[in-house]
Amino acid sequence: MAQSNIEWTELTWNPVTGCNKISPGCKFCYAEVMSRRLKAMGVEKYKDGFNIRTHSDSLNIPFTWRGSKVVFVNSMSDLFHPDVPVDFIKAVFSVMNQTQQHTYQILTKRSDRVLAMSDDLTWTDNIWMGVSVENERYTYRVDDLSKTAASIKFLSIEPLIGPVRTLNLEKIDWVIVGGESGHGARQVKKSWIEFVKTKCEENKIPFFFKQWGKPKFNIDQSDPTINSDHPQHAKGGCQLDGVIYRQLPLRVGLCG
Repeated sequence: MAQSNIEWTELTWNPVTGCNKISPGCKFCYAEVMSRRLKAMGVEKYKDGFNIRTHSDSLNIPFTWRGSKVVFVNSMSDLFHPDVPVDFIKAVFSVMNQTQQHTYQILTKRSDRVLAMSDDLTWTDNIWMGVSVENERYTYRVDDLSKTAASIKFLSIEPLIGPVRTLNLEKIDWVIVGGESGHGARQVKKSWIEFVKTKCEENKIPFFFKQWGKPKFNIDQSDPTINSDHPQHAKGGCQLDGVIYRQLPLRVGLCG
């Protein structure tokens, strides 16, 4: 378990570590960089760097948390990576099923595997399943997600590195949008963000604008959230036409 700086969650839980790049949104993967750092620091969990590893000793961690937590599952991996055994995925789900006081948020780019496994998993209401979409080419992941049995389905349209021109939100409960950050980040365009926001408004779906990514990408240089001292600071700021959009699908105990 680790406290998270990600605006839409509280904690991270990593029973799986490691991954590989499968689409343009992976180009500047923060988890890959962090894995290398942790390996260099001698952290046992990351001794194999960014190679896929499952960690059975991490499965019982959620049983130790007090109260109700909002948890990003496998921030350092993809639970539905093809090298993660089916039995281990089911073991992770079993833990989530048994700890329904917590809300679990899972993100994947392997939407085909989620769909293939959906009927063999127990989707208690505390499990939120999401897919990452970086541009129009990968909107098929939304269609895959919509066919799963997850009770809460969400999209992480981050990093948004190209326009999304079609977006079927009929069975989607929440949408996060964010620009890319870090060295070499690709610029997000306001029109791309606005398209998604409008689609959310038309479908009455909560919209969460996470960040512009870099201050120079933010079209409003007076945005106070650019300042790191602002209580709702995000990378590059997070206002859109002077408004901070951090809507959630349900009332959960998020900080900030």
